[in-house]
Amino acid sequence: MRPAAPSLVVLFLTVFIDLMGFGIVIPLLPIYAERMQATPFAAGALIAVYSLMQLIFAPVWGRISDRIGRRPVILVSLAGSAASYLLLGAAGSLSMLFAGRVLAGVAGANIPVAQAYIADVTSEADRARGMGLVGAAFGLGMVIGPALGGALSLLGPRVPECFAAALCLANVAIAARRLPESLPRGARRVDEFRHPLALASLRDSVARPGAATLVTVFFLVTLCFAVLEGTFSLVAAHRHGYSAAEVAMLWLYMGAVAVVVQGWLVGRLARRSPERALVVAGSAALAVGLLWVPVASRPVGLLTALALVVGGQGLASPSLASLISKTVGTDLRGEALGVSQALSAGARVLGPAGGGLALDRLGAGAAYLLAASCAAGAFALTASAARAGGRLGARPSDASGSLRKSLPSFSDCDKGP
Repeated sequence: MRPAAPSLVVLFLTVFIDLMGFGIVIPLLPIYAERMQATPFAAGALIAVYSLMQLIFAPVWGRISDRIGRRPVILVSLAGSAASYLLLGAAGSLSMLFAGRVLAGVAGANIPVAQAYIADVTSEADRARGMGLVGAAFGLGMVIGPALGGALSLLGPRVPECFAAALCLANVAIAARRLPESLPRGARRVDEFRHPLALASLRDSVARPGAATLVTVFFLVTLCFAVLEGTFSLVAAHRHGYSAAEVAMLWLYMGAVAVVVQGWLVGRLARRSPERALVVAGSAALAVGLLWVPVASRPVGLLTALALVVGGQGLASPSLASLISKTVGTDLRGEALGVSQALSAGARVLGPAGGGLALDRLGAGAAYLLAASCAAGAFALTASAARAGGRLGARPSDASGSLRKSLPSFSDCDKGP
């Protein structure tokens, strides 16, 4: 096992800078769309197309990284992000805005590669902590990015995009100089390439013992959290009476909770508890928090409910990513994590749309009850798999030909080597 700490620091900075650049431009997109006389549907599609591209390309980047290594994929995707921001900055029409967002979605679908990198350089005992660092970098970038973008927009209409592009180019230089390759040549995949979302590939992915349960739980956890992401601003304003500034502060609070939970708490808890226990606890916290959000009558109650939701998602997601990485050999990690991220992207498309429809037709209570039901489903699946001692995956032989020890149960998958 190669030393992990220096690589994890560089990877944390890489994901953080990448997501900060993404966060800088997100608040400006609706404004640009309005200036170009976009319909409300087109403005919404401008946001959704990013997740659609991630759904398609996250498993592709993951599988390519299994074949050629993690480092070149990370560098190419960062360079693509820089190009997408420059394209957004130069956009003079709605079609150019869409082209920039499509490129941003393709380039930004690199999270499974970062997760596979972490799986390569960490022991199984430390993997959940490493996965949590990616989540913390994601959350921190998304907290700082929008605020920085708003400040930069005061300097000029194209300044935020140019600054984001410069950040990504600096990120390429840092990663090229400081981020070593994590996947040895002898451990790389050599079979014929096929799209990981092809039916045959998906069938092979879920055929691994325990894999279907893990990716289903991951989808449900992301789906219920995406309902909150897509509807909370409206619920806070219309149901609880908060001003726009107060809603923005609540989002900052949620971002801070996410950073603390994923960047610090997950690592400490993972040393004391098996990862499946963190998934169970996280799913339960999600369900309780989502039920509480629409009925919280006082600020302290709402803050507690939001902490449960964000903290629950922060406990469950990195633990699930760690468990998924343990169901396969080294040469399949990128694809396995890519498929899970593709399903996560699909959940981020369905969650806001479905939550918004339920909010409009049935009210906040029903919308959040449906979201809590998804969290309860994740809890039930994980708890039942743990009680049954279900197999999570017997790993194939690694590239050197030595047979890895199979993983006979959910709890066994949590243990260190």
